[in-house]
Amino acid sequence: MHTSSQNGMPPIVSREAWLVARKALLAREKEITRLRDEVNAARRRLPMVKIEKPYVFTGSEGMINLAGLFAGRRQLYIHHFMWFEDRQAFCKGCTGAAHHTFNNPRLREVLTGRDVTFVAVSRAPFEQIAAYKAEHGWTFPWYSSQGTDFNYDFHTTLDEAKAPLEYNYRNKAELLAAGFAADSLKEDWPANSVFLRDGGDVYHTYSAYARGLDLLHAPNSFLDLTPYGRQEEWEDSPADWPKQSAFA
Repeated sequence: MHTSSQNGMPPIVSREAWLVARKALLAREKEITRLRDEVNAARRRLPMVKIEKPYVFTGSEGMINLAGLFAGRRQLYIHHFMWFEDRQAFCKGCTGAAHHTFNNPRLREVLTGRDVTFVAVSRAPFEQIAAYKAEHGWTFPWYSSQGTDFNYDFHTTLDEAKAPLEYNYRNKAELLAAGFAADSLKEDWPANSVFLRDGGDVYHTYSAYARGLDLLHAPNSFLDLTPYGRQEEWEDSPADWPKQSAFA
């Protein structure tokens, strides 16, 4: 619920009235913070699944298995960098996230300091990955899963010829019932995956999809604190608030 606006602006009130509204919102923000802490704690206690399939990726150093992606660390975070084969193009949203987040060496230093390796994986040919990476001057590790079942097994690439359709833990019937168009359930969709290594054994601990990756797009965290928000069509904003296409 939001208060009425005028001429695309929030209503003007006294400082005292603003403080009452701000404290009411603060109480709700604190609820979210506490709930987020609880959810994060539950995530840390998720069980895990041993990886039995011998996935092999292609990188700048040649062929490498899943355990090798850890670069000697115990935890691995994979961003599934979307690739649209029909257009021979990489995702604009993933590209923006790479500019804003993935290519920040300070971020990767923090992760490595906590025994976490960050990599990106795409099903595009490695030659195209290397060219796109060089074009943007990126330094984060990025591997090709071309020719493997990796993307299909982790449901970031949808192809019924490769694997039963599943996205964000919903099967095809559930996705169609939720309003997804049948012809949209193909190619790459947003996802990340997390793994834990114990010696040579690798375990899958977590994957998130769709808005489960929301907080990883740094500009949105800033925009959510502004009066007009992200300015996307789905947001609950007054009709005269500015709108534009979502980051994609």
